[in-house]
Amino acid sequence: MRPANVTANIDVFCVFPEAVRAMLGVGVVGRAVERGTAGLRCFDLREHAPDGRIDDMPYGGGAGMVMRADVIARALEDAYGVRAREVREHREVLVTEPGGRTFDQEYARELAGGLSGGRGLTMICGRYGGLDERVRTELSSGAVSVGDFVLSGGEIAAAAVSDSVIRLLDGVLGNSESLVGESFSEAEPGSLGPPQYTRPAQWDGAGVPAVLLSGNHAEIQRWREDESRRRSVGSEQGTRTS
Repeated sequence: MRPANVTANIDVFCVFPEAVRAMLGVGVVGRAVERGTAGLRCFDLREHAPDGRIDDMPYGGGAGMVMRADVIARALEDAYGVRAREVREHREVLVTEPGGRTFDQEYARELAGGLSGGRGLTMICGRYGGLDERVRTELSSGAVSVGDFVLSGGEIAAAAVSDSVIRLLDGVLGNSESLVGESFSEAEPGSLGPPQYTRPAQWDGAGVPAVLLSGNHAEIQRWREDESRRRSVGSEQGTRTS
């Protein structure tokens, strides 16, 4: 189930694969995919609908169209060569939907750990009026949500999850220390990173905190820890901190 010579593999099944590829084709994530540190495949569900229809009217009536379970099952079977229900035995299969587990950094680390251990990640993106419920109950391992708001489709959610997970894989970031001290890091779960400054030291009447220019690394570290705590508390209270 895992492509040869690829450390980790993510597959996205959706209506607009070009959107997912565009979002994940830049920066460190794009470079990781290009050099094979992470594998990314995007499948167009429309190519697996024999009559060209991936959705239909909901039973019982109601607005919107529902994406068909049989089309999605066929796409999984064509991609993996096993029965659609068996895919989740070898891969983490997630559907993107508002009622899923809220995606956060802890969840990203879990998925990255699974990828590093050889368990691929498959995401099925809803669109239109959503997915036939049997996709979630019969074909998936679970559901993931990126927040309490509505998107036109799951492609954005799948790209966000993929980006967050891929950057945690070994060898993706040029400097592994880049993960230390950033927001929601493993060392400080739930915390935000401190404010960051660069040149010029004075810009339009706004200056860099003097401690960062002092060269006193112990004081700088204390300042960063204090600012991180202050920003985290401010975020929990729904306030902006600078």
